[in-house]
Amino acid sequence: MESIILFYLLLFFVAFLYSSVGHGGASGYLALMALFSIAPEVMKPTALLLNLFVSLTAFIQYYRGGHFKWKIFWPFAISSIPAAYVGGLLIVEAGIYKKILGILLLVPIVRFLFFANIKVENLKRANPYLSVLIGAAIGFLSGLIGIGGGIILSPVLLLLKWADMKQAAAISALFIFVNSLSGLAGQLRKGIHFSPDMYAYVAVAFAGGICGAYFGSLKLNQTILKYLLAIVLMVAAYKLLFTSA
Repeated sequence: MESIILFYLLLFFVAFLYSSVGHGGASGYLALMALFSIAPEVMKPTALLLNLFVSLTAFIQYYRGGHFKWKIFWPFAISSIPAAYVGGLLIVEAGIYKKILGILLLVPIVRFLFFANIKVENLKRANPYLSVLIGAAIGFLSGLIGIGGGIILSPVLLLLKWADMKQAAAISALFIFVNSLSGLAGQLRKGIHFSPDMYAYVAVAFAGGICGAYFGSLKLNQTILKYLLAIVLMVAAYKLLFTSA
């Protein structure tokens, strides 16, 4: 019983933090499920479904704030959506899946430790051709592993100086939503397994997403919380990469 309560508390916490920076939280949900030894065939569709609710909530908040840039978003989306569907069709052996996920969890760790409050000045015009290539690569990984891809796209936008923090959050949020929907559609073709507690998962993650998107738009300092989340992700990455559990 105590482990269940801890899981739900951490689920709320993860959804809150990811939503506050415009992300759906799939990498965080996958990390949690890995820590609680949930089977990979359940992890992928569960994370994508939770992503749909949390990322849409985050997108609405940031869109209302006037931060969404359609011209930057669409080149990524046109290639990522079909690529996510193809990735969702593929079934990865459990051991390989855990190793890939463990490596990908290093990305949000770096994101929260080193790109938490980066300031981008002198924005550059986005290259649509490069955006299409990047979108395809991220989209494929999204469907294959069960993430939305925003945790990868966001640092890319910042490093290339194509968007500031708020714009990257808004673009990433919708990017996550469309990729999660496409990846989930691909998995539906193969047959998927949801946890019997799915409704509770959605309710808790949705509540955390609403709170995170709201407080994120208020520019509250969440540095300590982001460091704590990075620690949780580190533990999960270690378990996936270096243990057989």
